[in-house]
Amino acid sequence: MPAADDSSPPFGVYLHIPFCASKCDYCAFATWTDRHHLTDAYLRALGADIDGAVTDGMPTATSVFVGGGTPSTIDGQALAALITAIPVTERAEVTVECNPDDVTEELLAAYAAAGVTRVSIGVQSMASHVLGALGRRHDRRNVERAVAAVRAVGLPTFNLDVIYGAAGESIDDWRSTVEAVVALEPPHVSAYGLTVEPGTPLAEQPDRHPDDDDQADKYEIVDELLTAAGLENYEISNWAVPGHECRHNVLYWLQQDYRGFGCAAHSHHDGRRWWNVRTPDRYIDLVAAGEPTEAAGEELDEATRRFERHELLLRMRHGVPLDALDGDAFPGLVEQQGDRWVLTRSGRLMANEISLHLH
Repeated sequence: MPAADDSSPPFGVYLHIPFCASKCDYCAFATWTDRHHLTDAYLRALGADIDGAVTDGMPTATSVFVGGGTPSTIDGQALAALITAIPVTERAEVTVECNPDDVTEELLAAYAAAGVTRVSIGVQSMASHVLGALGRRHDRRNVERAVAAVRAVGLPTFNLDVIYGAAGESIDDWRSTVEAVVALEPPHVSAYGLTVEPGTPLAEQPDRHPDDDDQADKYEIVDELLTAAGLENYEISNWAVPGHECRHNVLYWLQQDYRGFGCAAHSHHDGRRWWNVRTPDRYIDLVAAGEPTEAAGEELDEATRRFERHELLLRMRHGVPLDALDGDAFPGLVEQQGDRWVLTRSGRLMANEISLHLH
């Protein structure tokens, strides 16, 4: 049950659901398509792990994020039971990632009854040939039906997630995708440039790798169209109607504390980061044995924390303090706003390079 007192300090909880119907060839996340037989045991392990943390005094969560994998492949009532086991504040943000094909009013109603306030729908593209290039199986009609279901159930907010830079995606394809997304009037959009991750099938096919100039052009298009639709860029890859920003992600970007449950889930507390064993099999066995699920961790010294803090803040709309960067060395890429250096749109395209000069 939600806590009545919403003055709790920010604290996030992440649940990792590692199961997918199919694996996209660009995905490097800890996900599996051949271990659905472990679902029940895995959910029991998650429940036991959460219960143990609550018993040990885990803080009340101000945000919860259920990611994967594809959480919407799990029975809605089973996932709802896990979510309700997490102590949350009265106005907590609770997000579940969804595949458009899975979304029904019945599923969303189960989520809403458990306190879910937000879903993030993996659209990726509205062009069928681009979806094929990404290894996605849904079509745009399912995206439209999913958004209609969100509105019918009355969830407070939702996100549409898109990717640009896939092989065969023209500028016109991308513009049409963004225009179709805008037509659905989402309160939040995440748009990511396709990246090549080591060990993925995409990494082994250089002819399908994204082009930097093409991605820069597509970034400018999405920023122009979303801004014109009333969504503000509050982090390089995220736009929202004011008041609909993802509080859970902001918590990460501000280096606040969070606890991850499930295989490969990450946690952070006061400068210490740690992560769980990678496979669901191992996670299930460790929880059953009453043993720690942590695989490894690291302590961050103050210099490292400062650099990472500024690196993350640089990506956000309020930027970094003036003493964190010699902004005058980057004309046209950063601009001074009060006591902060803030990236311009051109600067956002160069954020990784600019971040190397942070101090």
